[in-house]
Amino acid sequence: MKHFSLILFCFLCGFRIYSQELPKGFPATERTKINLKTGWKFLLGQPDAKNYLPNLDDTNWENVSIPHTLKLTSLTLDGLQDEKTQLIFHRNVGWYRKTIPVKNHQKKVFLEFEGVHQKTDVWVNGVHVGTSAIGGYSPFHFDITPYVHKGQNNQITVLADNRRSDVIPPDPGPFDYVKFSGLYRDVYLVETDPVHVTFNWEAMDTGVNITTPTIDVVNKNATINIKTSIKNERNTPVNCTIKTRIIDKKGLVVLRLENTQTIDKKQSFQFNQIGSIEDNVHFWNTINPYLYRVNSVIWVDGKAVDFVENKIGLRKFELDPERGFLLNDQPIKLIGANRHQHFPYIGDAVPNSLHYKDVLQFKEYGFNILRTAHYPHDNTILDACDELGILVYEEAPTWISISQKKEWWDHLEQAARVLVRNHRNHPSVVMWGAGINHRGYVPRIHNTIKQEDPTRLTASQGARWTGWQSSGLTDINANMLYGPFIWDRSEPMFAMEGRHGAEALGPYFRDPKMTGLISWTAHAYYTFHPTHAKANDSIDRTRSGMMTIFRQPRPELDWYKTELKKEPFVKILENWQPKTNQITVYSNAKTVELFVNGKSVAKQQPSKDTIYNGLQHAPFHFKNIPYQKGKIEARAYFNNGNILSKTKQTVGKPYAIQLRIDDANRTFEADQSDIVLAYATVVDKNGMVVSNFDKKIHFSVNKDAQIIGDATDINANPMFTEYGVAPALIRAGKETGKLTVKASCKGLKSAKATTWITSYTANEIAKNAQAIYDFDTERVDLGAPDQLTQFGWNYWNGTDQNQQSTYVFKNFSYASVSIKTASNKGIIRWLGEMNVIGKYGFAYGDGVIAIDKQGVNLVFQHLAKGTYKLTTWHHAPRTNSDLMDSNTNKLKSQKIYKLPYEKQIDITVKGQEQNAHTKISEGKNRQYKASETAEIVFTSDGTNDVIINYDGKEDKGIWINAFELSQWSNDLN
Repeated sequence: MKHFSLILFCFLCGFRIYSQELPKGFPATERTKINLKTGWKFLLGQPDAKNYLPNLDDTNWENVSIPHTLKLTSLTLDGLQDEKTQLIFHRNVGWYRKTIPVKNHQKKVFLEFEGVHQKTDVWVNGVHVGTSAIGGYSPFHFDITPYVHKGQNNQITVLADNRRSDVIPPDPGPFDYVKFSGLYRDVYLVETDPVHVTFNWEAMDTGVNITTPTIDVVNKNATINIKTSIKNERNTPVNCTIKTRIIDKKGLVVLRLENTQTIDKKQSFQFNQIGSIEDNVHFWNTINPYLYRVNSVIWVDGKAVDFVENKIGLRKFELDPERGFLLNDQPIKLIGANRHQHFPYIGDAVPNSLHYKDVLQFKEYGFNILRTAHYPHDNTILDACDELGILVYEEAPTWISISQKKEWWDHLEQAARVLVRNHRNHPSVVMWGAGINHRGYVPRIHNTIKQEDPTRLTASQGARWTGWQSSGLTDINANMLYGPFIWDRSEPMFAMEGRHGAEALGPYFRDPKMTGLISWTAHAYYTFHPTHAKANDSIDRTRSGMMTIFRQPRPELDWYKTELKKEPFVKILENWQPKTNQITVYSNAKTVELFVNGKSVAKQQPSKDTIYNGLQHAPFHFKNIPYQKGKIEARAYFNNGNILSKTKQTVGKPYAIQLRIDDANRTFEADQSDIVLAYATVVDKNGMVVSNFDKKIHFSVNKDAQIIGDATDINANPMFTEYGVAPALIRAGKETGKLTVKASCKGLKSAKATTWITSYTANEIAKNAQAIYDFDTERVDLGAPDQLTQFGWNYWNGTDQNQQSTYVFKNFSYASVSIKTASNKGIIRWLGEMNVIGKYGFAYGDGVIAIDKQGVNLVFQHLAKGTYKLTTWHHAPRTNSDLMDSNTNKLKSQKIYKLPYEKQIDITVKGQEQNAHTKISEGKNRQYKASETAEIVFTSDGTNDVIINYDGKEDKGIWINAFELSQWSNDLN
């Protein structure tokens, strides 16, 4: 028999792992994927220089790590007064050089870029490899195999050209955000066998394309279609086999698919595999974002040469004209925020950990959708949304203006195609934006996206300043709703932009046709918009935001926790200070009582103001509250009788700093580019926040970490406070271990906080490896010879003449199982098919019933040494056949199904401390409630029989209808 293998795989792609790193039996492949994050040399400017020459002396260039921006940026945009077309800001070029070793082998060698602003040229060993000019938000790759010297070090040069272009969208502009610069997303060295899976973005039929033609949430099954493109770059035809496995969250293989095809030399072939999952199906949604893994291994002549792995979620969605947006057949309101990708100082050069933290914050406040304003975002954002359960509306890079130049249109179309190809396998993505802020929809982009992905919705995008529109060709009537709007209610309305807060959300919750609101915007962002409130601020010119650009939530944001979350919550919004006579309380309680210095002054329910109609938890507004120095308390009373209380005190003089490092639910890696945020809060002696503190906080760190912007003129360290909080960005160095951060200010008690810097591995595959348990398994249906079996099940036919019957396994070599009464004095009766309705009605509509005072035994003989899991079905069938069924005549003479049976049984493994309990179900209709099953895990020593006993308390019959035997691992128990 085949013994199971515990196999390690990674997300997206694989690599050769040496035997000591893998469990026994793993088929190592030729694929490697190394993150080229560190060790780069950087030079700003000199666009016409020959800085790609291999022997160029770059010792005086700056040492940098990726992601990287051409220049750190102050919160005042370096004092520049640029236009919305961004004529001068970051309109420069950057040269990046790095030496990489390539072993002496026959493999293909690629450079993969997740994103570079905005035109990119690459040289290898002084030879120009190619140019990417689609735009700064699209991934791309170069095949550098002909240019590298195998067995030697190779010099790589990248020119990141962010100068303004008339043919690369979103240029030539205008746009209401800043397009930053640099080699700002991850870069990888990928090596593969000449027979390999292609990149998703190469063409419409390349890479891996996974769809789910059927998602049945009623009957709990799903059909999965996987198309995988394999390219044979060998000089001879190959006999290629693809083995694809669907793997659940535990690592168990739940579906296997295998196909073989001869691929001619220098040709590609797209495998098209399809299969279904019926058992224990987990659906993906915003509450339980369950992910499966789709792992495909490519075999040539019996050798595993390549593999890829994607994560998928089984979900269905639709836009209903009356019920709005449906996820898995249930209507949900789409409530979330727009997100720009940039951070303070570093612009778009954001490490993956901070992308992930942004999505964590969305989840913290109960949001269920994110719009990627106004361009494709980093892969990590999509991964995080998949993992955490946030829907995504993603769009190609444009903004209001549409060029009349053909090359611009060609680049926009290609950017839209690459967007879809790159992110089409993410379950979180439900909408593609077909243009931004234009006067109506953009047919070419809609059609392009539908051609690439007919399974998702496209959205029109309009605004009152460009004229109200309907959905037109696109699927969703999406508009910017910041005030009154024109809408004839002939189709649902969706606000892909709008205001935020309780007053803004009310209309969406009370109107089924108002599909949802993606508020503008999650975070304050950089912009050269000339008229916004802080356009000329001398300290901070960032605009808008439910949070600051440092991801610090503004006080009003906490209301969302009352409406969108289930956890009990209460918060006092205002500070308790002189001249305060009105208090706002956010809570999801039924009533709130307000106390001043221990005395109750008011008790009331949420506001009844009509502006909040539709909300479950409007704010509590307490008016005419007499101020008294001291303490105010909000006591919230919940329906279950629980009480939750929050207090505030009159704020005193600044006294101390409280320091927090935002390292929850993440790692901080010593990769010289990872960043963690620290927040220094100024408080008085009672711990109350001093929100109007007007001095600066100085930050310092130990080890080789650094405060971003330290010793520069970008006003980063020391740092001013907002809402009494001073933030800092801390970048890791090479050193691991305990990192201590200190925050200080003259006249205040300083504070320290610590976090841990973990080691970093550039090997992306090893870093993300997860287990796969690929077990042999066999399903057996017990019954009389007239039973009906289904595909995927083996049959065990028995007759009443035999008190013992034996089944020989097909998948477990030399093993067999016998059924017999425990005392050898009982009886066993075999029943044929009874037409029971249900998922496995054919299995539990027949079976055996054994009557013995000591129960019935399943005796397994010759099982190989190992651990096994046995699942058994226990149901007393009743027929629902009509008079036309020949089975009716059998029922007139056989009364097996009327024999008395146990309602509950105990299951034990003789000689092992293994036991289980189950009930026996009954009936002719198990469509909505499955029959009873039992699971038991046992071991075999490879020599002795394994005896499993089924017994009851009343000496009645024991029904066994079917079983599944599977190899198992104690790691899964």
